[in-house]
Amino acid sequence: MTLGTVLVTGGAGFIGTALADLLIDRADRWIAFDSLHPQVHPGGTPPVELDARVEVIVGDVADPAEWDRALAVARPDTVIHLAAETGTAQSLDEASRHSRVNVVGTTELTDAFGRSGHLPAHVVLASSRAVYGEGSWRRSDGTVFQPGMRSHAQLEAGQWDFEDATALPMQAGVTPPAPTSVYGATKLAQENLLNAWGGSRGVPVSILRLQNVYGPGQSLINSYTGIVSLFSQWAREGTAIPLYEDGAIVRDFVFIDDVASAIGAVLTAGPDAARPVLDVGTGIPTTIHDMADAIARYYGAPAPVVVGKFRDGDVRAASADISATTQWLDWSPTVGLDEGVARLQEWIAPRLAGK
Repeated sequence: MTLGTVLVTGGAGFIGTALADLLIDRADRWIAFDSLHPQVHPGGTPPVELDARVEVIVGDVADPAEWDRALAVARPDTVIHLAAETGTAQSLDEASRHSRVNVVGTTELTDAFGRSGHLPAHVVLASSRAVYGEGSWRRSDGTVFQPGMRSHAQLEAGQWDFEDATALPMQAGVTPPAPTSVYGATKLAQENLLNAWGGSRGVPVSILRLQNVYGPGQSLINSYTGIVSLFSQWAREGTAIPLYEDGAIVRDFVFIDDVASAIGAVLTAGPDAARPVLDVGTGIPTTIHDMADAIARYYGAPAPVVVGKFRDGDVRAASADISATTQWLDWSPTVGLDEGVARLQEWIAPRLAGK
């Protein structure tokens, strides 16, 4: 099935580059609308890995004039909305910046299509597990509750977990969204905005809530995202990886190829089979300590060290129940932790050679 003309916001980024590699042969045209922000793109240029057939439009998704310029170049059949400011910690201090790109950038998208007189056949949003916040936890007596945000005082006292409770995996339609970061709040706003607009205009919207994505193509200079690439650089230098809290923070690390294939599966299913929200991860909870250990072993680096620091707004445990996703789509994750870590290191090595 041809995808027609595809417009990918943030299309020169980590996920956008992987998507182009996987799907460009199925499109008549593939257009990346990207600001090439220096925090992600040093020198303001697309990554060398981006397929040469991708048409790059440099522009800010929050600027209506630049949207008009983009839609004058093409009338896309498919829109994949990746453009976002993604730093959880950074969003606490730069809330206006995150809201401008993530929220206003989404409303400018919908407004621009309204002005153009053209509607896409399908919109796919890359959302985030951050919309769940701490998600749901279960007490020893079996009761399930939503604990909300851990307070600064709680974290300062080293009370990392919620007393007498175990975190449950996150699942759309089961776990209530309750963001604990500005970033998470803006991603939930994106979901609500696109659902409201798409429902009113008859445009099918598919939403994928991504867990922690890692792998080749991840930024090696952005200190606000990509903890796996940071861990890799420290271990490569022979430095013991510092672990926040007690090292038992839980995440669901999903390899970039599996994320790209999930988006591809949504597009293959087509707009008529659009499901409002699906979770994309491995379904395997992994502690930060486990991930750091895997990276340290790869390099023969010193064992990771717990430093007890913390980040306000960070969640204790985040992993996905992907059963609904694998049932709905012709998709399942295929890359395990050790393989993913090794493939990332192989990609990193020539890029840091000589440093």
